[in-house]
Amino acid sequence: MPRTSYPKEKIRVVLLENIHPKAAAMLRGEGFSVETTSGSPDGAKLLKLVEDAHVLGIRSKTQLTRDVLGASKRLLAVGCFCIGTDQVHLGAARSAGVPVFNAPFCNTRSVAELTIAEAIGLTRQLTTKSEQMHKGVWDKNASGAHEVRGRTLGIVGYGHIGSQVSVLAEAMGMRVLFYDVLPKLAMGNARPVRSLSELLKESDIVTLHVPSNASTKNLIGAKQLASMRKGACLINNARGGVVDLDALVESLRSGHLSGAALDVFPDEPSANGQEFISVVRGVPNVILTPHIGGSTEEAQEAIGLDVAEKLVKFVNVGTTTGAVNVPEVELPAQDAREDTGAARRHRVLHFHRNVPGVLSTMHQRIAALGANISGEHLRTQDDLGYVVLDMDPTDGKRVHEAVRSIPETIRCRVLW
Repeated sequence: MPRTSYPKEKIRVVLLENIHPKAAAMLRGEGFSVETTSGSPDGAKLLKLVEDAHVLGIRSKTQLTRDVLGASKRLLAVGCFCIGTDQVHLGAARSAGVPVFNAPFCNTRSVAELTIAEAIGLTRQLTTKSEQMHKGVWDKNASGAHEVRGRTLGIVGYGHIGSQVSVLAEAMGMRVLFYDVLPKLAMGNARPVRSLSELLKESDIVTLHVPSNASTKNLIGAKQLASMRKGACLINNARGGVVDLDALVESLRSGHLSGAALDVFPDEPSANGQEFISVVRGVPNVILTPHIGGSTEEAQEAIGLDVAEKLVKFVNVGTTTGAVNVPEVELPAQDAREDTGAARRHRVLHFHRNVPGVLSTMHQRIAALGANISGEHLRTQDDLGYVVLDMDPTDGKRVHEAVRSIPETIRCRVLW
């Protein structure tokens, strides 16, 4: 792999929340200094870890607020070793020229399989039957137990996970409806509906697969629960704030809903061993799992390798493909020119405010140093621009200083 102008052993990578060890192994294999920790630190401890990190890896619990990101002195990139990125203030990272990477596909199957397992478990009342057996109660009774075949599954959010759930459910003989705010291609015989209300009224089981944002906050509240079929079940493996838990408990205890499965919650413990406190504890026929939808060994390994590779390519080469908050630029490896013995080419990585004249100024300053530009890559996204210049070998430090001092510069690195 290409070497960077900054010594690799001085690049500090901090991985939080028990990220899969293969991610750390890949990053150490690149020569980086890697520190790992379990749990999700907060307050002063998190600020201290972030302060001197060049690369920060998190999962879904750690909250990278504007203040936390502002405490960093050297941060180059953030890796979210999960699907979502709502735990990161993307705007603050963007304004600092810090790309945020995630793994939008790697645990799709794991979440989909858990959802199907919960659908079966709820319709067969497996948790209730198991609990009774553990207490020594033999209750061989089919009342309220159903096959999933022929029943209607309503999917809210038909993205990567929702569409996978759709395929698995249909293979089991279920009728599948889905609702999404954007037009989506239906898989198999799944049928889109025009509104959330229509989906809730027609479904025996409703499963949620939506992001966390202002429009999905308490998406399922008392009104929506009341509109669901009597005896229906609700599954939430998306985000904790999507469901009003007080309203859900009331619906369950009244007998309107027959069961629910929840893997995510508005307030979750920050580390293993801490007490889980919630109004849903103790409610019959409710499956509770500790945010493990994507926590299979296969998924966590795949996520670890996927995000680590994106971080390596950004630090070593400047590639931003897969970033969720900055322009995506796919870059070739730097020409080491080992066959000629010549010095390697220089690469300028420049995040800047997207205003007229930045490239012209950059070209003029580089030309004034007598450097020849051999390649250029540029992408802009609203107010942010990312330009990468490859040039013949020259004085890298002088180039860095000349480009960094351009008034519109947000972040500049030079690799050689």
